[in-house]
Amino acid sequence: MRFEIVTLFPEIAASLRLGLLGKAIEAGRVEVATSNPRDFTTDRHRSVDDAPYGGGSGMVMMPGPVVEALEALDAGRAGPTRRVLLTPQGRRFDQATAERFATLPCLTLVCGRYEGFDERIRGYVDEEVSLGDFVLLGGEVAALTVVEATARLLPEVVGNRRSTEEESHTTGLLEYPQYTRPVEFRGERVPEVLLSGHHGRIAHWRRREALRRTLERRPDLLATAPLSEEDRALLRELEREGT
Repeated sequence: MRFEIVTLFPEIAASLRLGLLGKAIEAGRVEVATSNPRDFTTDRHRSVDDAPYGGGSGMVMMPGPVVEALEALDAGRAGPTRRVLLTPQGRRFDQATAERFATLPCLTLVCGRYEGFDERIRGYVDEEVSLGDFVLLGGEVAALTVVEATARLLPEVVGNRRSTEEESHTTGLLEYPQYTRPVEFRGERVPEVLLSGHHGRIAHWRRREALRRTLERRPDLLATAPLSEEDRALLRELEREGT
């Protein structure tokens, strides 16, 4: 099986060459490849992030370098892959997911940094995965976790196959969609409200989209989230719309 990691720190993959997984890589049963978005930048500073449209704290990863890194991996691979974005907004990674990944010929893991991804990057992945309801400095640790949990299920990686068959297995909303430069990327534009400069409208849009995303992806969080009467009215509106 082939694992591909899109990361600003490709040296992280060196840690996979330890222990049983390292032996599997040496024997050719597992392959690990990396692609660095910085290699696909066009400015002299090799910038991969920029300030978010609409204002806010932190920086957001731009779509171009990440998507081109993914495409470079495609060019160096013979067969298909499944692209996975590592994000706190994704579905919880569990043993069943690892077992599903272990049936694939190739798995591509996209690691973020900074405040998050430009929303348009999500259009270039097949699914999103999270380790849990917490935030890391970046996606690299999550990528290593997914690789190890998946690879150990492959034939001949773990010596005793039965050991993999008999084992056990803070409140708030999900974040609203984020966008940064360029305004238009491959036909998809940043929502006009974020370009308006109208802070009240931007705040309302972001809250509504956070509620929408939480309702769609993690409705269980709404039971403990501190919701205002306005939030509850927005949720009723979203439910009527079918989100």
